[in-house]
Amino acid sequence: MVNSRNPLKLIPEPRPEVAIAILHQDGKFLMQLRDDLPNILYPGHWALFGGHIEPDEPPDTAIRRELLEEIAYTPPTIAKFGDYIDDRVIRHVYQAELVVDVRDLALNEGMDLALVTVAEIRQGDRWSNRIHQTRPLGAPHQRILLDFMSRNR
Repeated sequence: MVNSRNPLKLIPEPRPEVAIAILHQDGKFLMQLRDDLPNILYPGHWALFGGHIEPDEPPDTAIRRELLEEIAYTPPTIAKFGDYIDDRVIRHVYQAELVVDVRDLALNEGMDLALVTVAEIRQGDRWSNRIHQTRPLGAPHQRILLDFMSRNR
């Protein structure tokens, strides 16, 4: 987009906003193996659950909607962890305890889900039992989890 006052200066396009959740249980973290689609960010990578915020939707409403849509789960309580902003997207990050067994979740989006260990987060990849491959963690999701773990020792 061009600035009307100074046509040589570009106005940055607004970045999309997403709400994502750190869901933790017994020292492990629930992650989704994203679909292997070229039109999404981090295809075929392990990532936190969540998604795009609808116009005029508050981020804390968006994260509850996304978790319900993606895994049929509503945390009893959820708290804001922080915002992560880069040149591609604004991530509103929430955290909550996962109080149900992973087998009770319905995977409605993605190729797999799993409780990922601290060691796997640090090494940056994880095996998928569903597709029988090791896949990397999305770099921003790994960074967010490392931040969370360092703040909650």
